[in-house]
Amino acid sequence: MDYLWAFLIGGGICVIGQLLISLTRLTPARILVVFVTAGVFLTALGLYEPLVELGGAGATVPLTGFGYSLGMGAIEGAMESGVIGAFTGGMKATAGGVSAAILFGYLNALIFTPKTKK
Repeated sequence: MDYLWAFLIGGGICVIGQLLISLTRLTPARILVVFVTAGVFLTALGLYEPLVELGGAGATVPLTGFGYSLGMGAIEGAMESGVIGAFTGGMKATAGGVSAAILFGYLNALIFTPKTKK
């Protein structure tokens, strides 16, 4: 049942993204910002945590999950260190994922030959 919920929640988030691409004139970069910001706001309102508990990776892997991680880190940081923690907590919570993305992007650049679009 866990796999079904992960598929449904993750797929639902992807459907929303596809609808934004197909039905609006938003650029992919703006859609990225919308998803991350939505994840932060839903976390702040306490609405994203139930999705994470129900959908697991289906809710944490998409871009809204990155916003969730930023929001949870900021909340935890604020509880520990006050206002400064609110700014540093999100960075601490997502540092591993960002570092991995940079590392794997660099390794891909070394292994594969990039080609420009024509």
